[in-house]
Amino acid sequence: MTSPVRAKITALGTYVPPRLLTNADLEKLVETSNEWILTRTGISERHRVSPGMATSDMAVEAARDCLLHRGLVTPAGDPDPSSIEAIVLATVTPDMLFPSTACLVQNKLGVPQCWGFDVLAACSGFLYALATGASFISAGTHKRVLVIGADTMTSIIDYTDRATCILFGDGAGAVLLEPAAPNEPFGLLDFHHQIEGMGGTSLYMPAGGSRRPASAETVAHREHFVHQEGQSVFKYAVLKMYEICQTVLDRNGYTAADLDCFIPHQANLRIIQSTGERLGLDPKKVLVNINKYGNTTAATIPLAMKDAQDQGLLHPNALVLLAAVGAGYTAGAQLLRWAI
Repeated sequence: MTSPVRAKITALGTYVPPRLLTNADLEKLVETSNEWILTRTGISERHRVSPGMATSDMAVEAARDCLLHRGLVTPAGDPDPSSIEAIVLATVTPDMLFPSTACLVQNKLGVPQCWGFDVLAACSGFLYALATGASFISAGTHKRVLVIGADTMTSIIDYTDRATCILFGDGAGAVLLEPAAPNEPFGLLDFHHQIEGMGGTSLYMPAGGSRRPASAETVAHREHFVHQEGQSVFKYAVLKMYEICQTVLDRNGYTAADLDCFIPHQANLRIIQSTGERLGLDPKKVLVNINKYGNTTAATIPLAMKDAQDQGLLHPNALVLLAAVGAGYTAGAQLLRWAI
């Protein structure tokens, strides 16, 4: 029987808007301080879109950067997306409820004969999109799939709510998936994903859907912003992040010592540190960049991949563990061999 084709990452691209929102800026908006934010979250600053910029705009910038890194360019040197067969885009902040943001990105990129869709899995969204795109490659039905994580979180944040406004920023990241050759070790080795809907009201946006459509009442009650029960989310994330990571390592016969890099979702520094310590990881192998981006939801892992690459943690044949926990609750861990 023929073995499934393994999907490998052949290029990475990222984008963050240049506008910064620092802890000092937040001190002017709500009752907080730089020290309070740093101690509880590890965040110093985050990026924020300029007025008029939306999720699809950032996604397109990240996609173009990805294509350039892959060398897919026109004779004029511009990004050439013509060989992309599918776009899987993770976001909780689509430009609009429909059409999908993937449709908008496809149109802006000018990709002929390409299909795609959005994945809504909050902070786990990029991992879910990555596994989905990899499945298309493994099935042999696609040769090039663009996977994007992008969120404009500042568009749904209440800047009178100290508990949430300090946490989130905007950004986007994209990877290109292609088949690994039969003799190559690269690609997605395994994943373990899980949802537990009992956490649905611990981190959510109460209104804007079919249950509570937009109305004067929902706007007045500020129900179109992120609402979070911080302690419940923190406790769940600390437990689940470790659990899913250990599961995927055990299933594949690896220990933390075998890893070259651990790239966790960047939600809270204490969650990241707790997971690394419980796994027994060398702190130098744990990528942390929450200090400069905050929580960009579906964009955190590709943005962290870029920083890990810049720091030399990612190199061809590196064994990499990715993990995320998000609203829903959603959770996921993936093990892969880096190819670039």
